[in-house]
Amino acid sequence: ALCPNVINQRHLRTLNYLFYKRFVEKTMTQENWTDHVQSTVGENRWLQGHLIQLLTRYCDLNTAARWAQCCNLPKEMLPDGVAEELQKLQIQERVEEAAKPDNYEETKKKDYYQLPIPRANIHFLQTWEEAQQCWEKVLWPGQVVGIDMEWRPSFGMVGKPRVSLLQIALKDEVFLLDLPRLLEKAETESEKEKLPHFIQMLYSDAAITKLGYGMSGDLSSLAATWSALKDMDKQAQGVVDLLRVDKQKVDVLSPEQSYEERGFRQTEKGLSLLVQHVLGKPLDKTEQLSNWEKRPLREEQILYAASDAYCLLEIYEKLCKDSASFGLSSDLTESLVGKPTIKPKAKKQLNKQEVPSPSGQQCKGRKEETSCPPPPVSPKEFSVVCDNMLQGLGRYLRCLGVDVRMLENEDDHRKAAEIARQEGRVILTSGLPYQTLQSQVAEGRCFSVNCSEKAKEQALQVLKHFNVQVSLADIFSRCQ
Repeated sequence: ALCPNVINQRHLRTLNYLFYKRFVEKTMTQENWTDHVQSTVGENRWLQGHLIQLLTRYCDLNTAARWAQCCNLPKEMLPDGVAEELQKLQIQERVEEAAKPDNYEETKKKDYYQLPIPRANIHFLQTWEEAQQCWEKVLWPGQVVGIDMEWRPSFGMVGKPRVSLLQIALKDEVFLLDLPRLLEKAETESEKEKLPHFIQMLYSDAAITKLGYGMSGDLSSLAATWSALKDMDKQAQGVVDLLRVDKQKVDVLSPEQSYEERGFRQTEKGLSLLVQHVLGKPLDKTEQLSNWEKRPLREEQILYAASDAYCLLEIYEKLCKDSASFGLSSDLTESLVGKPTIKPKAKKQLNKQEVPSPSGQQCKGRKEETSCPPPPVSPKEFSVVCDNMLQGLGRYLRCLGVDVRMLENEDDHRKAAEIARQEGRVILTSGLPYQTLQSQVAEGRCFSVNCSEKAKEQALQVLKHFNVQVSLADIFSRCQ
């Protein structure tokens, strides 16, 4: 309210990003994109004017005119061509135009992972009675469940997202819990505590195997939704974070695939890439940036949400049956099960390579792997914590897209070890603190930087040592 221009500029940047996702990357569906554009622009005339300008640049006059009609913009705000097109516009033309992307999306479905269960087995739960039936099936000893969560994208706005949808997949069915609606229907304090209590029971029960992908991020969002779950990451037992497979063995293909076959799918990443490696086809991620708070959810959103949770079950089953083909130990549990707060980023190169650093350290790996160095990692896969004497290095690495946390001036350097253990980060330090810190983390997870050099030279040391390859797309990809 105090800074309307700042808010307007943020929304304008969101608009530009949405146009990039839809018309350059082409990774958002028409419906999904429309939802976000409408919620971003709202009734703001200034933003509506910029929207029309962007539409004339990326689309055509007809599309711009249809949006101008929806926004009820006065003709004096419109470019001449759009104003003329607005006069010709007919309702039937709008209906025909809207049908095109549906047909286009339909033809692509066969290229992506498909749910193996019928649509009737996907349950969207909005009442306490329905939720209770779900909990009775899920909280069963020996159960294996796939868990995922969705929230409305923040597009750089401040604050942690609140979870809008909790997906729980069992072998024969998937439950989608509408958290905002369930909380809305909770009339008493005891009812409001039911949901977090169920989640607490689920995650802390070692007899139930919980499958996730990047579970630390999900639990962080749960903690932002309910303060009662803020220590859930420490209480969690029996979790299998498949992100660890991705970090360890993301370049190991399934037996029936070759690198040539994989070549046309280089755009896949994250869970979608893991699904492709293990199950043969990637996930359709066009609904990933949906507005998950808007109700009712579209059918495409429901299928996407169910697929994200269910595919975890299929990946886990296949890896358990044929772990050796994917370069994993025969005891898959030993390879995968761990606390969800651990994010072993950059583990591929740390555990496999033995590279002398400028400061004389070595990253020792298993002997059988040193002869076959891993491929380079991107800055997005590399996360560090910088000691407070290396804040300049931290800022420089962040500019290159590296996930950086920096100690404050008043922090004791031992705090770096605590952060590194909790979040799976590499420690960057210098001088005497290196001797103390390296003994508190795993081998190869602490690096000593030459303090007499400038930030750029220090960054080059770090990138070379950990085999981090920076592309143009990485530069300034992370908020400073």
